[in-house]
Amino acid sequence: MLSLGGAHVAALNPLSATSVLASLGALGVFLALFAETGLLIGFFLPGDSLLFTAGLLCTTTGSHSVHLSLPVVILAAIGGALLGAQTGYYIGRSGRGVLGRSSNRFLRNGTERAAQLLGRYGYRKAIVLARFIPVVRTVLNPMAGALDVPVRTFTIWQVVGGLVWSAGVTLAGYTLGSAIPGIDGYLLPAIAIIVLLSLIPIGVEIYRTRSAIRRDAAAARHEDQPDAGHHGPGEQRPGTAAGHVRVSRGELPASPPRIPR
Repeated sequence: MLSLGGAHVAALNPLSATSVLASLGALGVFLALFAETGLLIGFFLPGDSLLFTAGLLCTTTGSHSVHLSLPVVILAAIGGALLGAQTGYYIGRSGRGVLGRSSNRFLRNGTERAAQLLGRYGYRKAIVLARFIPVVRTVLNPMAGALDVPVRTFTIWQVVGGLVWSAGVTLAGYTLGSAIPGIDGYLLPAIAIIVLLSLIPIGVEIYRTRSAIRRDAAAARHEDQPDAGHHGPGEQRPGTAAGHVRVSRGELPASPPRIPR
């Protein structure tokens, strides 16, 4: 049984998956996921690596000091992920400008990516996909509330995404731990791999964002040329990003954008 004594809690490092699990066990999984998906201050928490490590530690047989119960961890993960996302949604509905006023660079970048995700995929796919992108899974929930995404639509798809993400990553860790005896002795390399894998979606989104910026800049230069398609100064060029959700000048859109459901 894990000790919650003062010595352990004092050593708690919220940025370390192993520290959270060693100090708080399954409760740490619940609290970390709730904060990461429901509270903007939790954007820095290690959701993916925490889930994967918790799954690994459910297979240990004594070579590591921490052993967790798989059913309890999965229930804690699902509870934290689902309750957190729903809390974030209602925070967004009650505080519309909180994201736009944030001065944190990571939250601002995450807000931009969440807006692009909503514009590209619509509500349903974006809510599910955001679960697998660090920082974006923190800001998309309050953004959905601020943009007046229907409660029923948000709830259904955040539950789908939350179940797949929280249980799926945990079971992936458990499966690897079961397939490779003694894997818990190599926790740091395993966690490092998971962290790198979790950064892939961020890299893809950054690449797409920069590509879109370059395309928009090229299009703007083309419009400035005299022979640029005979569009008047007040007209909208076909194919521009008018239909996309945008977050600019520190504000969310004044009214819900027209996004495919």
